[in-house]
Amino acid sequence: MRAPRIGVLSTGILVSGCSGSQSALNPYGAPAIHVEHLIVGIVVLSGAIWLLVMVMLALALRRGRRAEAEGQTSEGRLTMTVSAAVAVTVATIAGMTIASFYTTRSVGLPQSAAVTITVRAQQWWWQVIYTGSDGTSTFQTANEIHIPVGQDVRLQLESADVVHSFWVPSLAGKQDLVPGRPNDLLLRAEKRGVYRGQCAEFCGLQHSHMAVMVIAEAPSDYARWITSQRANAMMPADPDAASGQATFLAKPCAACHTIRGTLATGTTGPDLTHIGSRQTIAAGLVETTRGSLAAWIADPQTLKPGNNMPMVPLTSIELQNISAYMDSLK
Repeated sequence: MRAPRIGVLSTGILVSGCSGSQSALNPYGAPAIHVEHLIVGIVVLSGAIWLLVMVMLALALRRGRRAEAEGQTSEGRLTMTVSAAVAVTVATIAGMTIASFYTTRSVGLPQSAAVTITVRAQQWWWQVIYTGSDGTSTFQTANEIHIPVGQDVRLQLESADVVHSFWVPSLAGKQDLVPGRPNDLLLRAEKRGVYRGQCAEFCGLQHSHMAVMVIAEAPSDYARWITSQRANAMMPADPDAASGQATFLAKPCAACHTIRGTLATGTTGPDLTHIGSRQTIAAGLVETTRGSLAAWIADPQTLKPGNNMPMVPLTSIELQNISAYMDSLK
């Protein structure tokens, strides 16, 4: 009784891993649905072949022992069986290859997409650039991509350093980001929600902490979000946040980060103009709260060893004020 229970438990654990916001078997967009069909088809076919091979092996072993005991051999029948097995294998592999080819074609880029977004991978975060209809850059954000539901979105994928791989399993297939060689990817969501993605190519020490959130929302909500993100940062009304802004501009922070509407124009790190409106910081490492912002600013190397953000010496008051300022940037 113990073995069946372990089997049922193991199966349950495996099946539970096939759902959620980061699962290729839980698709919410046309490209991801095509990929899911391919995965399921290959798994079912491979499983059927495995069962058939096991049955044939059992029959062969049983028949082999009996033939050996009776001193009978049948080389002709053995040759026929092996030839049939080779033919079936070749046909199966060819079928899978053709299915994979046509699936890849079906998830290709359309002639025109409603939205085009540039995603540039860096160690270890995602720079997201929204471009206006005139072809000029309008604003940047980080680690979070907003898209309208029910519309094709073309992602232009680039890498600033090493090879990364963009993968949001519930919405699209996987695509590499190679330095000096831009790639494209079609993204589409048929349902509102937050879909989690992850860099799928080992890219260094903090590869596992390089997540990306795709937020699919109604077109009207998406338009409002675009309008809010295009605006410069509001001047802080809270005294602590105002002091935090002054400290931010006086310290080295402004040399690496941009906050539009201020003198901070650094481009090494993420654009922080509306960081307070993002769901997470540090590429999905922690939720965006005043406390997590303070923890990150105080010692980024402890939270994410090896990242490019240095620890800037701050007093406790300066740290509290800067975290208040960051939190106010909605």
